[in-house]
Amino acid sequence: MNPLQFDVVIAGGGLGGTAAALSACSRGLKVLIVEETEWIGGQVTSQGVPPDEHPWIEEFGSTNRYRQYRNKVRELYQKMFPHKGETVPSNPGNGLVSNICHDPRVTLHVLEEMLLPYTLTNQLIIWKNAVISSVNRKGRKVTEAIITITPTKQKHHVIAPFYMDATEAGDLLPLAKMAYVVGAESKELTGEPHAREAVNPLDIQAFTYVLGLEYREGEDYTIPKPEMYDFWKEYQPDFWPDRYLSFYAPHPITKEKRTYTLFPEEEGFSLWEYRRILDVAQYELPIQTGDVTLMNWPMNDYFLGNIYDVSEEEKERHIYQAKQLSLSLLYWLQTEAPRKDGQKGYPGLMLRKDIFETKDGLAKAPYIRESRRIKAEYTIVEQDLSPHTNSGKVGKKYKDRVGIGSYSIDLHPSMSGENYLDIQALPFHIPLGALIPIDMDNVLAGCKNIGTTHITNGCYRLHPVEWNIGEACGALVAFCLKHHVTPKQVRNDTKLLKDFQQDLRQDGFELEWPEEFYSDSLALS
Repeated sequence: MNPLQFDVVIAGGGLGGTAAALSACSRGLKVLIVEETEWIGGQVTSQGVPPDEHPWIEEFGSTNRYRQYRNKVRELYQKMFPHKGETVPSNPGNGLVSNICHDPRVTLHVLEEMLLPYTLTNQLIIWKNAVISSVNRKGRKVTEAIITITPTKQKHHVIAPFYMDATEAGDLLPLAKMAYVVGAESKELTGEPHAREAVNPLDIQAFTYVLGLEYREGEDYTIPKPEMYDFWKEYQPDFWPDRYLSFYAPHPITKEKRTYTLFPEEEGFSLWEYRRILDVAQYELPIQTGDVTLMNWPMNDYFLGNIYDVSEEEKERHIYQAKQLSLSLLYWLQTEAPRKDGQKGYPGLMLRKDIFETKDGLAKAPYIRESRRIKAEYTIVEQDLSPHTNSGKVGKKYKDRVGIGSYSIDLHPSMSGENYLDIQALPFHIPLGALIPIDMDNVLAGCKNIGTTHITNGCYRLHPVEWNIGEACGALVAFCLKHHVTPKQVRNDTKLLKDFQQDLRQDGFELEWPEEFYSDSLALS
């Protein structure tokens, strides 16, 4: 059987992979996306995490295509639901975590529509429920990929001059025997002020199984008692201020005991409002329904073990236990959570299984915060971003920048028992060198698997940055094919680099923050 040929094969159809495909297809390339689940979109769709964004996102700080995506989400709500009042709702859920909290299915619709011109013409092929099961490597290049369609076990051989790893856990890296890092680096290795004293491959952030909830007061939607409920009800991590199934958790910054509450009218930080994806008060709906939120809270972060670079048996055990944790938190909320009125439980919490189209109601895939990370041409360290090591209002301004982003260094509790780490990071730039592996000439990192450390992963893993990374990779592949060069040559050749950056700017990339973000000593170049 002759292998199928493409210009680029993208492992993973998350935000990075989707953005890469849009970028590459717009430049005339033939593209294959291999996506493990039934949905493209990754963390914002199959994992159920509304966009986490910086405070300037409405005006600047993203690529033009990412802005188009956000606009299309809002336009779809305006078409679907008549709004109340004179002001058109811009935040469908009125959630706290983002100015555009919305249903995962809306992003799925929008992304598929954005890709439709390319799928209709067969320029883009998307294989869902599929994985790259093995690759052939010769020297510094992947020469062929073998793809398995998981339900049927059918195999396909594909070849391309370029490959991209945009999977949630960096799954292509071990298959291609690439150099990569897992967990935490040591302070001696990176010089980072907040790095660990010793290398620890188990120091990986928690992952989370998200689920969707609607609330209907006076009704009863209590789920069957989860099998592991008794375990999770009694569980209390060493660094946690109370039992895990409670309204208490460490404050991410101060580590002090923080009180949460379910609904905003009660005293404490409202979990319900945090990732609410539908605020019915904003719309004239054709049916009476309640607000909807997504459960991605401190109390359902799972850190008892990892699900990559472990045996299949161990992976399945941790996936099961993580799902049980989220279901147990729901059951506790329905039956035992203390209420302001002195009663216990909120049986009106309905598990919305329709949101993710799964039998158990949980997201199609876990939200993985920390991936395998390539050993890159350039590794981003804390000193590049810290206000203590940079005199201006932005982080290190890399010569090879291909985008910008902003977020705090936000690390969730880890599988080695470390508590939260949430520290300030300056608005930053994305260096091209972090997308290029040290040991490969035709493979790129297209999402949170770039050359960050355990520390800096905490601010480069969010939605607009992942999109920017993937979109830059798609553009880079097209540029390399046009000029018959490698990514490393683009980075190291002054003229090629400037030409590539100009290509990005013309395509709607922002490579610098507005002028007022820079100190007087930093001229825009």
